[in-house]
Amino acid sequence: MTDNSLFNINKQFKIKFMRIKPLSPDTLGAELRFVHDEITNLVGHSQKEVNMTDTNGGLLGPFAPMLHFPQFGIPALSFLRTLDMNASLAKDVREVAILTVAAAYGAKFELYAHEIMAATFGLSPSAIATLAAGGRPNELDEQQAIAHDVAHALVTGRIVPDSTYKQAVTMVGKEGAGELIFLIAAYCLIALVLNGFDMPAPDNNQDL
Repeated sequence: MTDNSLFNINKQFKIKFMRIKPLSPDTLGAELRFVHDEITNLVGHSQKEVNMTDTNGGLLGPFAPMLHFPQFGIPALSFLRTLDMNASLAKDVREVAILTVAAAYGAKFELYAHEIMAATFGLSPSAIATLAAGGRPNELDEQQAIAHDVAHALVTGRIVPDSTYKQAVTMVGKEGAGELIFLIAAYCLIALVLNGFDMPAPDNNQDL
């Protein structure tokens, strides 16, 4: 049996036993199809570097369970959309916080997507690798470093220390510190959804 045969068998096994399978847009009712198309358009614009759909056009990652359970998924999407629409933090700073969350939870799709986005927004391969492994890169600037420190405190189950919070306000302002905390909370939610349904990263990310 060839290596390719083993790979294909493993891939078929994973697809067969996925807890939540991507929904083909052709199978959706009008309301969910509208939501699906909105998500596809949004991520196609903001995260075009990331593979977000399968060969049938079904959304991958957190979006699959959100569409399976729209009574919970649509409000969660609204929260994420609100964060994006009102974003003031630099994109690289946001990605540092998100990767810190993804690494802490070991959320496969979140790591996959945001390693790509972090590179797109200028983080170095070494910084991305260190963040993805749960570390704190030495090369982070002050805003990136405080984003990591706040996220790390929260994902390790601690209250953000006064000194850390004050540094966040100094670095990104009071509004920015508030945005950072809500951003971290949002991606903790995404990580937990991904892990609860054991959502995989795409198989075509060997070059990462």
